[in-house]
Amino acid sequence: MKHRGRHRRRRRGRALRATLAGTALALTATATMISTSQATDADDPGALKPLTAAADTAPLRLTEHAVPGAELNRLTASMGPAVGVGAVLADPDGTLQDAGACTEDDRRALPVEPAVTAAYCWPERDTEGWRAGAVTTSGDADEDGRWGAHRVVLSGWTRATGTPAEQGLARIAFVAADDGRAPRYTWALLAVPVDGGRDLRGLGSDVSGMVWYQDKLLVTAGRGEGEALYVYDLDRVQRATVDAVTVGRVPGGWSAAGARYVLPAVASYGTAGAGAPRPGGLALDRGTAPDSLVVHEETAPDEEGPTRLWRYAFGPRPDRGALLRPEPVAAYETELTRVRGVLAHGSDWYVSRAAGAAEERGTLWRQDTEGADPVRCGADETYRCWSGPATSLSYWQVTGDVWSQSGRMLFALPLAAVDEALER
Repeated sequence: MKHRGRHRRRRRGRALRATLAGTALALTATATMISTSQATDADDPGALKPLTAAADTAPLRLTEHAVPGAELNRLTASMGPAVGVGAVLADPDGTLQDAGACTEDDRRALPVEPAVTAAYCWPERDTEGWRAGAVTTSGDADEDGRWGAHRVVLSGWTRATGTPAEQGLARIAFVAADDGRAPRYTWALLAVPVDGGRDLRGLGSDVSGMVWYQDKLLVTAGRGEGEALYVYDLDRVQRATVDAVTVGRVPGGWSAAGARYVLPAVASYGTAGAGAPRPGGLALDRGTAPDSLVVHEETAPDEEGPTRLWRYAFGPRPDRGALLRPEPVAAYETELTRVRGVLAHGSDWYVSRAAGAAEERGTLWRQDTEGADPVRCGADETYRCWSGPATSLSYWQVTGDVWSQSGRMLFALPLAAVDEALER
């Protein structure tokens, strides 16, 4: 990456915000203020450290467990014909609001720098009791950035309140992000077939990582699941026929905890034992041959680090064989802690770090094997410019945008603007 001076970065930041001034996306003054307590950050994490020893890479090896086709067919025979993404998008549950109609508290979750170029908020009535998670898009699914005629964002959520049976449930929203109209969304519960395909249970996961690749969706699994990743077939969306809080077969049909659609897993991946690193965040990198799945390690908020980053290659024919190759093709260590999102683009790794306190902002870094750069903002050049609770990064290659989610805000900004805000 070429060096950019501070004056150029500041000009670019002012220009981006100026383009938003006449729209509903302009940040409020309170959202752009940086407190004195936020003016410092962690020490420079330095360069990524390659991990090449077998003892470092062997625990990252994946083992695939496919759900037998007979079980999936039994489930479909009982639930009715599966539908695809297009049918789900044509049956929306609601509409996202443009940022200008969102509350000031919601907009405060947006990054200070770089300025966002698109932002929407979720209605409180549909997300109360749920915690926002990862984002992936049709830019991951297909090189042309569309799924059929639609530009689509998938947004992950985890149930944070409710009965013990409800807490930890995972769902995704299919969002039609087509130009010229407000984004519409439809909920689908993530589930796992049980009893030989005669029933379903809800997936228990924070949905901290998610990647849509071709017709498959990869989702991180919670620690209680035992597996590391679950795989869903987006041509196998099933309709729920009963509106109930339970999941699976119920008197009169099938329930998906209030959602009208449900996705049953078609496969899962496990790692090499209880002590193996677990995926915390996922992203797709189309800059490798073959395409690869980028992963950051799940860590506890108080863990001192370091944090591992690695990648798996996708199989040469995912439609006919294993989706992922089992061995990691590259692995690194970063000194950053509280990592919540990762991207890889060329030799650069973009890593988001969560804030240490609820009222503080997070940081966004670009690292490689030579060093690290933070996004800076404010007169004191603080690093804390990112959104504190942002959970994932997803790069839409066709448009050049990075998508993320924070609180009830779904937003996008150009990767080029991130690079403009970086400093060696």
